[in-house]
Amino acid sequence: MRESTGGTRERIQAVALELFTEQGYERTSLREIAERLNVTKAALYYHFKSKDEIVNSLVEDRVRRIDELIAWARSQPPTRATRRALLNMYADMMFASEQPSVMRFFEQNQTVLKSLSAGMQMRERMLGLADQLCQGDKSPAAQLRATLTLFAVHSSWFAVRAPHITDQERKRIALEVADELLAGIGEPEADPAQD
Repeated sequence: MRESTGGTRERIQAVALELFTEQGYERTSLREIAERLNVTKAALYYHFKSKDEIVNSLVEDRVRRIDELIAWARSQPPTRATRRALLNMYADMMFASEQPSVMRFFEQNQTVLKSLSAGMQMRERMLGLADQLCQGDKSPAAQLRATLTLFAVHSSWFAVRAPHITDQERKRIALEVADELLAGIGEPEADPAQD
């Protein structure tokens, strides 16, 4: 394996993700990951000491990108236009080239993710993102709509089972449904002191 350390880590992540999705997290061993990579277990250990570390590394990147979206949304006015822009940025992130395999892994290994700290981090960030989508309308219905809006986008990877659908068609459908949910979130009421 003569790749840079960054390239090696990414290759380990990709192969582990492939195996976790094919066989499940619990049924995949570090030995199998090393064998598929055609490296020794010691070489794998140089980068990751456990399967949990591999999953955490996959989640860390997503958490960082979601944190960036949340920070952007906090700097914007709580309007419908901001919500739509945030939703579109989230969809762009979900439809990036590596996302289908990550989403399949998350969907197929939910029980494992719940028990890992990485899973808790993802849950917290998703709720934080939903909070930004319902800024200005903190009603229980708005909170649920905001959460379901995000779910509409990321669940499209496994909920839309039409054969031969392209990623662009999948994204369009997900955004169409998500936008319907967003439309039910109210605009913030004007401050009477400013009238």
